[in-house]
Amino acid sequence: MSEQAATVGNWNLPNVLTGVRVLLVPFFGVALLHGGGDSILWRCLATLVFAIAMVTDKVDGDIARSRGLVTNFGKIADPIADKAMTGMALIGLSVVGDIWWWVTVVVLVREWSVTLLRLSILQRVVVAAARSGKIKTVLQAVALTSLCLPLRQLHDPLHGTGVVLFHLGEVVLAAAVAMTLWSGFEFFRDVWRQRATIRGT
Repeated sequence: MSEQAATVGNWNLPNVLTGVRVLLVPFFGVALLHGGGDSILWRCLATLVFAIAMVTDKVDGDIARSRGLVTNFGKIADPIADKAMTGMALIGLSVVGDIWWWVTVVVLVREWSVTLLRLSILQRVVVAAARSGKIKTVLQAVALTSLCLPLRQLHDPLHGTGVVLFHLGEVVLAAAVAMTLWSGFEFFRDVWRQRATIRGT
């Protein structure tokens, strides 16, 4: 890990925002699952919490890099907080029947395997964030935010529009799943190449 990360104190704004994201996970889960996922009010609240978490995920990273506040704790806690919130969204939406379980399993296996491998090799191999990974993150955020909304629970005359928007969210989710698998493949490929280069030197 970098010398800068070792010297910067852990008590800073980016890490506080990361901690807030972790604390929001159970509140988000309760709101999403309240009333079996059929409460319009609670689904809107869950969507708001999820959106706040996604925004703070972007903000804390930008602040940490721009102000030189990157820490070892942040490098570990930030992806864990991100995957915890995303995982809660996937599992919760599967529980209420808005996402197929196989989609949740595939995405979570990819996300956590990449995260754990990235953390395990952090000191030896540095794999830069690929463009496909950034696209994946955006697609996941858009898809999960839209699917958290009570689109199918809306009453007439908005019910038809809500159903259409729900299916559009599913299309974005399909794209997110495809990009999730592709970016995962690129990550493991790049790790393999770097380790092969290190062994060859």
